Amino acid sequence: MSGTEGLDPDRVKCVVWDLDGTLWDEIAVESATDALPVPRPRMLAAIDALAARGVLSSIASRSAPSVLGRLEDVPDLRARFLAPQVSWQDKSESLRAIAKDLGIAVEALLLVDDSPYERAEVEALLPGVRTLDPAEVPALLAAFEGREETPESRARVHRYRTEETRRAEAERFRGTREEFLRWCGMRLTVGAATPEEIPRALELAARTHRLNSSGLTPDRLRELAGSAGHHLFTAAMTDRFGDYGVIGAALVDGTAPAVRSVPLLALSCRVAGRGAAAAFLFRLMERSRAAGAEEFRVTLRPTDANLEMRILLRQAGLRRTDDTTDAAVGAAAGAAGAVLGRSLHGDLPEPPAWLHVSDREDTEA
Repeated sequence: MSGTEGLDPDRVKCVVWDLDGTLWDEIAVESATDALPVPRPRMLAAIDALAARGVLSSIASRSAPSVLGRLEDVPDLRARFLAPQVSWQDKSESLRAIAKDLGIAVEALLLVDDSPYERAEVEALLPGVRTLDPAEVPALLAAFEGREETPESRARVHRYRTEETRRAEAERFRGTREEFLRWCGMRLTVGAATPEEIPRALELAARTHRLNSSGLTPDRLRELAGSAGHHLFTAAMTDRFGDYGVIGAALVDGTAPAVRSVPLLALSCRVAGRGAAAAFLFRLMERSRAAGAEEFRVTLRPTDANLEMRILLRQAGLRRTDDTTDAAVGAAAGAAGAVLGRSLHGDLPEPPAWLHVSDREDTEA
């Protein structure tokens, strides 16, 4: 898909930049010296403006791999890009590799490339990826003008850079995956969302897809969170490499004394496969039982993207109920929702052994 018309900025997690003719004017491999061409100031400004709003940048260039080595010699420039791909392979393959390295859906990428051929190749093989000519970058920036700059968004590039370090250490680690996760010393803390965390919770509702139970819109989430009997919770995580920040949000409806309903459970894809989603869900169950609830429910709107969330809910013992009250929340998100529930009597699931879970404060779930 080409152009910015109808662009949903919440679906764009990473902008992928071509080099020759896009990031800079010249062709790097034709340079008479080892120095890289001088980047266009307006492109660097665009990359920095996007980063302030939490949008990552990467590189996909059909050029000699040695160009990437030369890029490593320019730290200020290299630091702007995550998972760069410089090779003679098709652009579509480079984009697939970038998405895999970043742990995001390929449809969350947007390509900026001056070549109509390269854009057409990507559009044909990756129809969910939008492509732009460099002249359309101002329109791209305009699409993001309404997105709030938050501490979380400004720190996102650094946190993905830390994630690259984690992956490198995992590759070098001699032991099992579980042993590596234990070695990381991951800690998850759960508590009522602070005013400073609310923008991040709204962002998770809008931008997460793999680990999102209902697709509740930010406006609807804000409305429900401000209503009587509803509580917005967040989960933050750290490990030996650094701070992940707020990686999860959940809205808990406590208006029915014996039931705790969750109209939205959303977690960052950055923590997929580390047990954080399960640990957050299980802690919400524990807090619900401690508050006197006998049943726990989650609103689910199945999509092509949230299979991982559906599997998690099933593994946690939640099954479809006949109650349609909570399903209206899913319907408000744009499609019919189902309600999954389970009793809070008896044993509850335990978080993964490698993840330490605690409460930030003693508040009702």
